[in-house]
Amino acid sequence: VFGKDINLVLVLNNLSSDHKSVRVDMSASTILYTRRAVAEILKAATSVELGPKQGKHVRVKIPYTHYGKYLTTDKRIQVTALCEVMRTHGLKLLVEKTIILEDTNIIIKLPRRVVVNKAVSLEISYANPLPEPVSRCVLLVTLMNQQVKINLARLAPRERSKIYFEFTPRRAGPLQLQVDFSCDKFSHVKGFVTIAVAPA
Repeated sequence: VFGKDINLVLVLNNLSSDHKSVRVDMSASTILYTRRAVAEILKAATSVELGPKQGKHVRVKIPYTHYGKYLTTDKRIQVTALCEVMRTHGLKLLVEKTIILEDTNIIIKLPRRVVVNKAVSLEISYANPLPEPVSRCVLLVTLMNQQVKINLARLAPRERSKIYFEFTPRRAGPLQLQVDFSCDKFSHVKGFVTIAVAPA
């Protein structure tokens, strides 16, 4: 989840009946959705000794403090592990994984029934998932082809807050509400719901 430390496990298995020494070079970079690297956030190397038919786990931790300021709005991190079996004329295996960090920031609560030409109040809650305060918080609400910009107070680390948004639907049928939350440390955290508007 965005704002938390990332914990990964690389599993190495020796399927042979011989002893193996494996060198593992690990790296991680923040990337765009096109897979273009933005910034390297981890570089580590370790050696693992594997007995016959033995498996071992290599644990890797990427703290939020290492990736936070380099993350793009795509919220993607590419992790690679180059595993080289020593004394086997350069037998190598490359393992790659792309991590897409999830947002759990926007929660939209609707009343049980929404009716044409009756005022509706929605609860929109938003959060700072980071271990540091954020400021210049802005909520952009898009509904019925109109955008409303709401300036919000700063949020303490891990703080959740909420606002109430009132509108009056003018026609029956499905209505899409989109919410976009930005601040000085991250931007474009989105949430949306489809509202079923009943006839009067």
